[in-house]
Amino acid sequence: MVAEALTIVPPFVYVLVAALLLPFVPRRVGHALGFVATAVVVPIAFLAPEGAHWAVKLFGSEAQQFGFEVVLFNVDEFSRLMGIIFGFIGAIAVLYSYASDASNKQTAYALSYAGTSIGAVFAGDWLTLVFFWELMAVTSTLLVWDYGGKAVRAGFRYAVLHGIGGSLVLAAIVWHYAEVGSFLFSASTGIVGGTPAILALAAIGIGVNVGFVGLHAWLPDTYPRPHVAASVFLCVYTTKTGVYAMYRAFPEGHLWIAYMGAAMAVFGATMAVLQKDMRRLLSYHIQSQVGYMIAGVGIGTTVATAGAFGHVFNHILYKSLLFMTVGVIIYRTGEESLKYVGGLWRKMPVTFVAFVVAALSIGGFPGFNGFVSKGMVLAEAHYEHLYVIWYLLLAGGVGTFLSFIKLGWYAFYEGSYDGPVRDANRLQMVGMVTVAILCVFYGLVPNALFAILPGNEGGFDYTTYTWGHIQEGVILFILGVVAFVVLKRLLDRLGRVPDIDALYNPLAFYGTRGLVRGVTETYAAVDRAAVATASGVTWTVGNPDEALRRATGRTDTDEEGEPTWPVSLRAGIGTSVLLLTAVVTVGIALLIVV
Repeated sequence: MVAEALTIVPPFVYVLVAALLLPFVPRRVGHALGFVATAVVVPIAFLAPEGAHWAVKLFGSEAQQFGFEVVLFNVDEFSRLMGIIFGFIGAIAVLYSYASDASNKQTAYALSYAGTSIGAVFAGDWLTLVFFWELMAVTSTLLVWDYGGKAVRAGFRYAVLHGIGGSLVLAAIVWHYAEVGSFLFSASTGIVGGTPAILALAAIGIGVNVGFVGLHAWLPDTYPRPHVAASVFLCVYTTKTGVYAMYRAFPEGHLWIAYMGAAMAVFGATMAVLQKDMRRLLSYHIQSQVGYMIAGVGIGTTVATAGAFGHVFNHILYKSLLFMTVGVIIYRTGEESLKYVGGLWRKMPVTFVAFVVAALSIGGFPGFNGFVSKGMVLAEAHYEHLYVIWYLLLAGGVGTFLSFIKLGWYAFYEGSYDGPVRDANRLQMVGMVTVAILCVFYGLVPNALFAILPGNEGGFDYTTYTWGHIQEGVILFILGVVAFVVLKRLLDRLGRVPDIDALYNPLAFYGTRGLVRGVTETYAAVDRAAVATASGVTWTVGNPDEALRRATGRTDTDEEGEPTWPVSLRAGIGTSVLLLTAVVTVGIALLIVV
């Protein structure tokens, strides 16, 4: 009875209502309301019975043959896991926002972003999913724009790319509907199309959200720009909702997607190593870590898919923790770059310990949650003899350790920050410590994670702590340390390293400006020609004698200077009747002939 009561209201409604109310209440009350609204999603997701709830028919009725069947609240093992972690981390992020002086308006935008993301993962059909998908892009753009300054242009580029990606996803869904006749997930296995083009549309459109190589530049461009609390929200929802959508589109996997995931793991880690901006470094590692998830979805086996979603769960924990720790550094020092901080572990011990836990977790060191889920994807790549993918994922692991050794070294160890600085405030500590404890808990007790992963009905044919797996994690860490020692001087001398957006941003800007100018000038030329033609016709009608004289070049004048030819073009009544009769006769003759 209690479980059924949890399905009365879809969980996204609580969060969106809180977002609407928050700007009109005091700051403390508003953030408390946001905390409760997001936290409520966790027990709903955990306890709600599986099945399609809130199934309705749009633009029709049960008695009519037309209309679209949609499910606004669908619970299965995948949406359940997504709802649990989305709700939990949303509550932590609201707490962190309050502690980091975020305004009510900013947190309202953040809650609307979280609410639409929750709506997307609980959708039971493609139409509902794409509706929330587009709202998610709009609300996250507003969250970025709210900070002003450089965030405005970054948010515009973000909106354009996600608009393009959303359009591709929508095209694939429409094509899918034409093939299947239904938007419901239950009507088919993934995206269905008559040609590979529909699969490409779906993969590329979703690939914008997850950060496919070449479509990823919005991540490091956007996430370092807004308020530090906004970055905690941003690092959670868009890319992970993308992973969820990728699974819905390709539930049986696809090899090319697996290869792209492996490429993302290496590319993101490599670019992260080259960064000095702390949040830009973390943003590249979103792409890298999502690469492991996409590889798991692409491999498509039960363990690989479970590992992918386990990594979604774990990544949201340690990545939000990393953004919180870096956010505290920026909040206390005002500095974004590693060049201007250092030696902070003495002054910020709690933040430093939380960072170490998060860094070891994202690297996949034994004893931390990243080791559990990342190991599942690696093991399946090896077991399925996908050795190129396996080696690429291992290389991504070395790059991950290298980049976080670099971040920790420059931020917390080497040098000394000159200005006065304090550790995180009490509520910031509560958020960071809570998440850090979970990173360790799920690393030491992997069965607690397995219990909520998809496909675990009969248990997984996978053992986390084997000697081989432990060796693998430790060796990757050692290789990361060695690589940092070897490359440290080179990394010290590096400036800002451009990405692909350094090419396509100017091309898009100047290309768009050229197109606008070309269209504008063409319109102006056509407009001038039309006005000149209309003026000429008007003058000719009003001055037929002068027009004919100029057209024929006859300029003879009499002694008084008046034109001698033509004397007049005006006809009498007899001449007019004769001309009219002739025209009518010719017209009738033509009609008869035709």
